[in-house]
Amino acid sequence: VRLRMGEGARRADEGPFVPQGWSRVELNLAALATQHGPASPALRPAVVEHLKAVLAAAHAEAEKRLLTDGRGTRCAEALSQTEDEIIHALFDFASTHVYPGGPERIAVVAVGGYGRGTLAPGSDIDLLFVLPARQTKRVRNIVEFILYTLWDTRQKVGHATRSVEECVKLAKTDSTILTAILEARYVCGDTKLFDDLVRGFRRDIVARGARDFVAAKLAERDLRHHKSGESRYVVEPDVKDGKGGLRDLHTLFWIAKFIYATNALEERGVFARDELALFKKCDNFLWAVRCHLHFISKRSEDRLSFDRQSDIAERLGYKAHGGLKHVERFMKHYFLIARDVGNLTRILCASLEARQVKDAPTLSRMFSRFTRGAPPALADAAFRLESGRVALKAPDVFQQNPVNLVRLFAVAAKLGAEIHPDALKEVRKSLSLIKPPVRADVAANAIFMDLLASAEAETILRMMNEAGVLGRFIPEFGRIVAMMQFNMYHHYTVDEHLIRTVGIVAAIEHGRLAEDHPLSASILPTITAKRALYVAALLHDVAKGRPEDHSIAGARIAEEVAPRLGLSQAETETVVWLIRHHLLMSETAQMRDLNDFKTILDFTGVVQSLERLKMLLVLTVADIRAVGPGVWNGWKGQLLRTLYAEAEPVLSGGHTAVTRKERVAEAQANFFAALPGWDEQQKATYVGRHYDAYWLAAPLEKQLKHQALMAGAAPKSVTTEVETDVFTAITELTIYVPDHPRLLALITGACAAGGANIAGAQIFTTTDGMALDTILIQREFADENDEKRRAERIAETIRKSLRGEIRLQEAVAKAYKPQQRINAFTVEPRVIIDNQSSNRFTVIEINGRDRIGLLYDLTDAIFRLNLNIASAHVTTFGEKAIDVFYVTDLTGGKIESATRHAQITSALNSALRA
Repeated sequence: VRLRMGEGARRADEGPFVPQGWSRVELNLAALATQHGPASPALRPAVVEHLKAVLAAAHAEAEKRLLTDGRGTRCAEALSQTEDEIIHALFDFASTHVYPGGPERIAVVAVGGYGRGTLAPGSDIDLLFVLPARQTKRVRNIVEFILYTLWDTRQKVGHATRSVEECVKLAKTDSTILTAILEARYVCGDTKLFDDLVRGFRRDIVARGARDFVAAKLAERDLRHHKSGESRYVVEPDVKDGKGGLRDLHTLFWIAKFIYATNALEERGVFARDELALFKKCDNFLWAVRCHLHFISKRSEDRLSFDRQSDIAERLGYKAHGGLKHVERFMKHYFLIARDVGNLTRILCASLEARQVKDAPTLSRMFSRFTRGAPPALADAAFRLESGRVALKAPDVFQQNPVNLVRLFAVAAKLGAEIHPDALKEVRKSLSLIKPPVRADVAANAIFMDLLASAEAETILRMMNEAGVLGRFIPEFGRIVAMMQFNMYHHYTVDEHLIRTVGIVAAIEHGRLAEDHPLSASILPTITAKRALYVAALLHDVAKGRPEDHSIAGARIAEEVAPRLGLSQAETETVVWLIRHHLLMSETAQMRDLNDFKTILDFTGVVQSLERLKMLLVLTVADIRAVGPGVWNGWKGQLLRTLYAEAEPVLSGGHTAVTRKERVAEAQANFFAALPGWDEQQKATYVGRHYDAYWLAAPLEKQLKHQALMAGAAPKSVTTEVETDVFTAITELTIYVPDHPRLLALITGACAAGGANIAGAQIFTTTDGMALDTILIQREFADENDEKRRAERIAETIRKSLRGEIRLQEAVAKAYKPQQRINAFTVEPRVIIDNQSSNRFTVIEINGRDRIGLLYDLTDAIFRLNLNIASAHVTTFGEKAIDVFYVTDLTGGKIESATRHAQITSALNSALRA
């Protein structure tokens, strides 16, 4: 059997990869031709079945070896070699047995990922058939036989048939074809045609220069990063196309091959020895993850979703340790690899600039929003400007003064310039110099605090983090670098979340988010301890991954870190308090009734000062926004503003700029200003239909939509309205209907019957006995029209439910489908019955894993327990649902009986586990 290993194939010293039966492919195909006859209609099906068996055996062997040795690159190369032998056998079989005849010139060439000699189990097979300018019918028949046979084996095969001249001509105008030919690898057929292709490509494409190609590839990379979310620290990364993924390594490979005409990055000095070792390490790890993903999902799946992460962590041998789950340790390793890929990209880009095939930056794009015009002159004994980047004047500047490891970033921030990759390389080599004396150095901490409280804090902190300096300078921060939280709520790793939180605080202070957060923007200038606010923003989740509650442990860490950073005792106490209670305002606003004065008293009893309230508001806003795209919304903003407004007069001794009554009047005035033409009688009538709580809790735009909905409703009818939002991935269903005790259960049940997962709810009752409820459901379709049609179907189900036209319990049971992503998580069910948080109501807090139908099961259980729901606060944090109900018994009193408490707990636990 002829084993043809083209460019990029596995080295011979690694030994052959020969699954059982693979070496006899050609002989077995020849035997099938003898058995059936070349013209028999049964021949190709027999060939297909044999090749399916060969592929299955090869995949099984590859998976077995991957589980044993974890060598991802070797697995990908082995699968590519299997494909080589199958295609070669098919080519010989078609040429010899199916369409025999004289010699025909055909070169079968692998392109794309297959051209690099690597394939994942579900990868496409990209083939280029290079043909002479004049083709015969036999040539076309051979090509068709190969393609149709491969398709029948259920493989995804992309192909093109072109002459050498056509390939070169198209490569001049199409970057995709150019890249494909750049990776072209001979598989079988006429070697002269392949050699002609390589020579023509080098002569007419590569010889024209690399500058345009490099620019195009880097632009493609930037666009791909933008589509995948910019950050390499998203917690469900795309292993292939995400930032720091395999495609970034492929981009380096393409650029190196175009410029240096080599498949081997160790040649021509593309990378130094340690950099090459890092490249191979990253490549091997990412290929292992991708191959495992394909083996598990049995298809081409490159998104490392939550429901796959645990399985792959187990396959790769990760164990729980140090407070981290096995999956969290695996994902931390993944993000560190992604960071290394970014470092390799910077190193190659610097090399390209030195060769003048890439434009060097003047002012960094990262700093473009903070800087204008040319950078100021650099007057520093340790650093200089080189090609618009900050470089080192001497290789030993860090050894001379380790504080320069921090000062380097301050200089870059001042100039609005990037740091030269060679300087970053020296930084990484010198990280061991950051020892306790450097961390305690007054100058170093002063420099760091200036950076932390600056307008460009987010950008510069991210640079420090990627270089490893931030985690060394603050070891407590270093512990959470690249750490992911295995839940569906947080979109980023812990360190990225903290850096984004700091960035949002800075954006609010410097007016970039003033329109989104007018209250925070107005109060932030009045805060006296801004340094404490920034330190709290940076450290509020620094204790994640520890067995102890992260707020408590984080406060203890802050007691040690804050003085070291140069904060006074008073500032340190403020930081400690903010970290200890950084979830207080969010939880109170979203999970408690803000119209119950006991809620406000309990909240202010913890806060105790107006300065703390201001800082806690800003920190809460930044924390929520930094969780990820779509987490912040108008409802949450309105709840936080309401809580702040209710707490302010209590903390200021009853004296506030605006009383509750005045705020209600202001909200009403804004409403009527948006609807001119109402007379005083109309205004009085409409105002009388709503309680004060409505005017404070509903944003103006919602008030206007509610008015239009109510005005168009027929008496005692069920009126609904649908509104979708692409950015937040939420669809809002507003229902206006006569109120009754089981209303919430009927609405949530109808949503469940329609397959909708409820993310939140806003519930109001009018003075004339009508309910005005808004249910927030998770978006299902990307297309706006599809989502609206879905929402209308759910709304119709709600109307039928309220009219009693469907059997709700049966409809909910029929609609239930297991949700694979959510099922990857465990949330301990918990029911808390609280008679202390309200003077009038019993508060029931229910925690459990979210699912379609959960809220219906809970509200239906509460109805069957003969409890009246006064208000409901529905909140989801990824896979975790926290639903809070303010209830009374049928007489309007609290539930005091221990027996009754046990009955309620049992019923609600049953609903949680349903």
